[in-house]
Amino acid sequence: MEIAEFISPTRSPVWKLALQAGVNLAVGGLPFDNLHPGERVGDLAPLSRMKRNYEDAGFDLRVIEARPPLNKAKRGLDGRDDEIDVVCTLLESMGKLGIPVWCYEWMTDFNWVRTKLDTPSRGGSVVTSFDANDVPEDLTDQPPIGEAELWDNLHYFLKRVLPVAEKANVKLSMHPDDPPITPIRGVSRIMRTVENYQRLLDMVPSPMNTITMCQGNFTLMTDDLPATIRTFGDKISFVHFRDVRGVPTQFEETWHDDGKTDMLACMRAYRDVGFKGVLRPDHVPTVEGDSNSNAGYSAFGRLYAIGYIRGLQQAVYAE
Repeated sequence: MEIAEFISPTRSPVWKLALQAGVNLAVGGLPFDNLHPGERVGDLAPLSRMKRNYEDAGFDLRVIEARPPLNKAKRGLDGRDDEIDVVCTLLESMGKLGIPVWCYEWMTDFNWVRTKLDTPSRGGSVVTSFDANDVPEDLTDQPPIGEAELWDNLHYFLKRVLPVAEKANVKLSMHPDDPPITPIRGVSRIMRTVENYQRLLDMVPSPMNTITMCQGNFTLMTDDLPATIRTFGDKISFVHFRDVRGVPTQFEETWHDDGKTDMLACMRAYRDVGFKGVLRPDHVPTVEGDSNSNAGYSAFGRLYAIGYIRGLQQAVYAE
């Protein structure tokens, strides 16, 4: 297991802070802002430029955690094959560049949802939080969609892209729904239970059909997260190491040492299953002197998270 950090393709203070904290493995985005005329975001040329930019700064790009537009594919609309073609090209390009993991999700219309971005936390820091009673009415302008449709559309997608991923030797790593509840304003969510994740793995069996173990979501799905880590074992290809307090319909993010989960037991579980991928901190508090303009991803809060994770790692792997 190795510690990485999410490093946006656009340079920011985090580029230096991560290196100063001893983290030189990058979880990156996609080059949406660096496309030449006629290029698509999954093409080899823009991806090569992005990877070279990371390398010039001292980072090894291990995971891409961004997606080309996929809502037509998720909803099964006309044009979905064009979207899937871009994903196939992306996977081929990643394979050529030796980037082994693509983190994707199946959240239709909107991604992760929070209803408050400045909930008070320890010592005057602030965190994000969610209350199902406060979800805005206008979250989406799309019609309702059911779980059966989402499963059918996901099956269609996987049957198209997994053969490409296998040939490219790139793992598809499914991120959970955030929050893991259904529906939200009429839009169903399917990647929200441990059982549904097993269904995902069984639906199109492949060594490239894997899981992003986003702990903040999975700990809302189960009372025993370490056991769930052991259950999925080598199907986990990427980890978001974070924690929450509450229940799926009402929760808040926490400092890494102050949530509901036994983080030490989780680290032992990753060791015991032989997890070989990268693990990154996620959704950190915003602390004194930092900006909350990108709530959950402020710069200074990551330093505490990196140090806490490294301490757990060194203690557990020395046992």
